[in-house]
Amino acid sequence: MPHINDAAPNKRKTRIVMAGIEHIKVEAEESGMRLDRWFKIHYPGLGFGPLQKLMRSGQVRVDGGRVKTDARVEAGQMVRVPPLDVDSKVKGGPISSTDLKNSDDVDLLKRMLLHEDEKVFVFNKPAGIAVQGGSGINRHIDGLLEAWTSSKGEKPRLVHRIDRDTSGVLVVARTRGAAQKLTAAFRERDTKKTYWSLVKGVPRKHQDKLSTWLVKEQTPDGDRMRIAKHGEEGADHAISYYRVIDTAAQNLAWLEMEPYTGRTHQLRVHALHMGHPIIGDPKYYVEDTNWDFPGGVQKRLHLHARKIDIPHPSGGRLRVTAPLPPHMVQTWNLLGLDVADGDRDDE
Repeated sequence: MPHINDAAPNKRKTRIVMAGIEHIKVEAEESGMRLDRWFKIHYPGLGFGPLQKLMRSGQVRVDGGRVKTDARVEAGQMVRVPPLDVDSKVKGGPISSTDLKNSDDVDLLKRMLLHEDEKVFVFNKPAGIAVQGGSGINRHIDGLLEAWTSSKGEKPRLVHRIDRDTSGVLVVARTRGAAQKLTAAFRERDTKKTYWSLVKGVPRKHQDKLSTWLVKEQTPDGDRMRIAKHGEEGADHAISYYRVIDTAAQNLAWLEMEPYTGRTHQLRVHALHMGHPIIGDPKYYVEDTNWDFPGGVQKRLHLHARKIDIPHPSGGRLRVTAPLPPHMVQTWNLLGLDVADGDRDDE
């Protein structure tokens, strides 16, 4: 009898295993991804040469048909995978919306983990999960961390936050002392946080500094930040930097963004303020009838906390980079953007 992981009625099975052969359904977040990239994510131990041999012999198929390594998969297709002597699903790999719903707390934390030592955890937070609880939020990172409470009863502590719809690097302290030092580093701005975004249009300046005042306002769709006048009650000064890494047909720009201050939705509002809102932003991106949303790109926030450089509580500096989330991997593949271009200036 075949082993079926997803037994929900009237749904195409996510993964079917029969006689050692797997048939895996392509998730929505993977649509448009090159097949060799799909294998690299699911089977990181499988080299490109062995994969080509499997395809030439017809052992790897998509919806029953032979394919080449540069073929692109679509959501709902079934990939036939023969028995492989390699591990699947590496720790820290892309996490889909299905994973967020179905994984238990410990498994999800392990999948998110990028770095750990005696004082610090660093996670690659998936888009779609909040850092802390709130109205209508039942599952969040702070709640998941209960599962990793130490034998001394010490629960890992949040020391900063990123938006629910934003993915990427999240630093968590393992001890009270580490939390105090990390929190001080953020407060004193002795950290460097680097974000990647995809925005509508191309900024006139290749790089620039954005300096405004932001204030929170109530709207029918919830709280929203807006540009405020200097001195307006409740407003906070916000400073961001950006540079253009690459463009796609002058319709889209890949930006590296660095927030000097840490205001709510700061980068999202600053992108909107300069006339280039972040693609897929559910709160600040407004549909434009004179501009076609790029086909094949998911309408999800294209903002990712790519890197962090922060003093380590034990001395020295901690530098961590987070892989892109599945929906941004899909977009980068569709637009022909090379991740390496964004990392060329790394030390």
